[in-house]
Amino acid sequence: MHAEGPSPKVENSRMSEAGAGWACGRPGTFLRLMPEHVRAFSWRRPAVLWRSRNDVVARLWGDPAGQLRRRAVAALAERGAPASFTMHRPDREFSFILMGDTGEGDRSQYAVVPPLLSVGSDTDFLVVASDVIYPTGDTGDYEDKFFRPYAGYPGPIYAVPGNHDWYDGLRGFLNVFCDLDMDCTPSWNGPFAWLARRLWRKSGAVDPVALAEIRARYRGAPSQRAVQPAPYWAIDTPTLRIIGIDTGIRGGIDDEQGRWLRGVSAGPKPKLLVTGKPLIVDDMRHPDPIEGGGTVDDIVRDPANHYVAAIGGDIHNYERYPVKVGDRTLQYVVSGGGGAFMHATHIIPKTTIVDESDFRCYPLRGDSLSRYGQLYGRWSRMPWLFNLTPKEATAAIEKRTGIQPARKYDDGTAVSFRARIVAAILGVPRGKRRMGRLQRLPVKRIPQRFRSEMADWDTPPFFKSFLRLDVTETELRVRCYAVTGCGDHETDPPIEDEFVISLV
Repeated sequence: MHAEGPSPKVENSRMSEAGAGWACGRPGTFLRLMPEHVRAFSWRRPAVLWRSRNDVVARLWGDPAGQLRRRAVAALAERGAPASFTMHRPDREFSFILMGDTGEGDRSQYAVVPPLLSVGSDTDFLVVASDVIYPTGDTGDYEDKFFRPYAGYPGPIYAVPGNHDWYDGLRGFLNVFCDLDMDCTPSWNGPFAWLARRLWRKSGAVDPVALAEIRARYRGAPSQRAVQPAPYWAIDTPTLRIIGIDTGIRGGIDDEQGRWLRGVSAGPKPKLLVTGKPLIVDDMRHPDPIEGGGTVDDIVRDPANHYVAAIGGDIHNYERYPVKVGDRTLQYVVSGGGGAFMHATHIIPKTTIVDESDFRCYPLRGDSLSRYGQLYGRWSRMPWLFNLTPKEATAAIEKRTGIQPARKYDDGTAVSFRARIVAAILGVPRGKRRMGRLQRLPVKRIPQRFRSEMADWDTPPFFKSFLRLDVTETELRVRCYAVTGCGDHETDPPIEDEFVISLV
């Protein structure tokens, strides 16, 4: 296994500010794809937060995904789902697109569409890893947040659900991807079960006739039609097995799915895991527990199972950790830049799980700090304090963390005191793990639900991304494409990262 640098054909963010999208030569065309009635998605709206309250219910009374998933899987098996929920493809060489956290339905999602169609027009299928629909996964939101934006993608689309897809009990997801409608009302036990039942937001109405019409209108071609066997599944080919798991609302999987995962993971064939929750993110491990014992990462790391990579959504940026496990290197990837608000990368410390020189992220930490500074400047009405140019932010990152920037500025400009203060307030860690008093106050320690409202915008650069994976009989090539929202990058988007995994 080895890594290769991105193609120099188009400058990316590691090469220049223009490659990052800070200066757009012409506007993007994605606005033409959007319906006129679309409204910018915002977590600032109390109604959106209230619709997402099932997350809080699951944390207080337990994640009901296990019981509902078992009910759905039993219904799908009774209906005749294929053995081991495995879809078979005869191709020894094939390509596919993978992206996560797509469905806000506003500009940040639609900006991904033109470069995705340009890069992926010849691929065989597309996989969405987590959070197909925000905020609650209702069937009624699928027209503008799934069917319309991806109407032009010629192949089938498969998905693994994220926590937001579970906020309606997974009813919308099951209808769209598994062609199954069922009662998705969970049950609870205990003295306060009545309160959980009262607070739990029930799934939205499903109109099967309207759904069929929407499907036919936007993705009605035979090549686009696909019914996946369950919310977790495998795609088996002669050269690579792709395994998608459903991690519910809180992460982790139930014992029934755990037994299935151990079964489809066995054997010498190379395997790729797709999960709604990444196993490594922000330089921290999240092994994803399995009910009854063990973790998903235990299965991935077992050399008998021959995994080569694990890719997860949920976190809205791109990160890659090539981890040595025995005599192998496993690629742990976060790919959640498919359309939702951006999770900061400037809060990622100097990496300890892998050497910093082997770590990759998009956006770069300096670009992330600059963009967040602009957002906090606007929100606080103090742009004179928070607004940092990409150059100032990059210098502040280097000064505070000791990390050598991927995009260098060689003019020797000193880091201003203001830039240091902004870096501290916005959560840039000092050194590897040391945290000063200023860092305990800001963005890193505020729950994501409340800081996400300030981490969304509708103008370039968007810093979205998606992956193209090309499989041959001997290797798997993975490329991370940047989505800036600039018209200059729509037909030929920059490659932010590229690596090759041997399958022999």
